[in-house]
Amino acid sequence: MNVGVSTACLYPLETEKSLKTLSDLGINKFEIFLNSISELSDSFINELKTILCAKNGVVSSIHPFTSGFEPFLLFSDYYRRFEDGIGFYKQYFSIAKLLGAKVVVLHGDNRRSYNRITDNEYFSRFMKMSECAEEYNIILAQENVNGFRSESIEFINKMNNYTGNKAKYVMDIKQAIRAKQDPYVMCEAMSCGLVHFHINDYKEEQDCLLPGFGIIDYSKIKKILDSCNYKGDIIIEVYRNSYSDLFDIKKSFDYTKCIFF
Repeated sequence: MNVGVSTACLYPLETEKSLKTLSDLGINKFEIFLNSISELSDSFINELKTILCAKNGVVSSIHPFTSGFEPFLLFSDYYRRFEDGIGFYKQYFSIAKLLGAKVVVLHGDNRRSYNRITDNEYFSRFMKMSECAEEYNIILAQENVNGFRSESIEFINKMNNYTGNKAKYVMDIKQAIRAKQDPYVMCEAMSCGLVHFHINDYKEEQDCLLPGFGIIDYSKIKKILDSCNYKGDIIIEVYRNSYSDLFDIKKSFDYTKCIFF
């Protein structure tokens, strides 16, 4: 397992500046969080590639900024919009391939939307998108996200049953905590299709901290990952208000490497 950091940790610093800053800290594995339309352009992707090449950086995953639009774009009652939405997401699959990433992250439909599609229809659409991603040699991975259908362990188990354990997943500790789901049980539920891991920490008064600054039992997490022969990356993903000093990221990165190497 390789450890990296998401550019989202420095948001709202611009994506290319975040990547450069993390590279200068000695980090060389990344999740790239694309944040605007212009960041899908060839010129911008080439700029990212230049930054990566300068220090032998490697991209693990791509996180779309359109995650918040997915209920409307991909999971509404209007099926034609879903078909067009797949066409839009092909941009992300193409960019992931250009940057050498293997995973594109999906949030999906939120619980508060007015969409009336069934869970089975949701799973069907997810698998159609997954097949499209495979044409680019990319894995589409469902993240457990607080406030979304995917927040619950029950939903993940239903997704496994419907897809015959073919669905792929991104596990995020803080999202499980926020959704009041046991993060260890969520990890186990996803283990049959786990391809990517957003690592973070928490304590009673703060639900998102850098790894090593809270109370998560990472030995328990590692045991679950080892038991399912996990081959993906471990990516630190927190928010800018989750730490006070930039060098705390490097400290946490080194701490996480010691646990998962």
